[in-house]
Amino acid sequence: MKDVIMRLKRVAGQIEGLTRMIEREEECSQIITQFQAAKAALDNTFSLVLHRNLKGCMSQGDSESVEKILKLISKQ
Repeated sequence: MKDVIMRLKRVAGQIEGLTRMIEREEECSQIITQFQAAKAALDNTFSLVLHRNLKGCMSQGDSESVEKILKLISKQ
């Protein structure tokens, strides 16, 4: 899980940078680019966590946990 934590800290740094860009009223295209980068990083981290959890549940035959995860995903 260290890699997930590192990824989340990196995303947090991107968000802080994005906040500063907006406060300084930097160019719109640069702000949008940073938004997209932060979103992609968060989406990739989410996919990694999801994959690991589903893989763990399936290897243990834990269909109840798999169903809970699938319900959470479908809410998005």
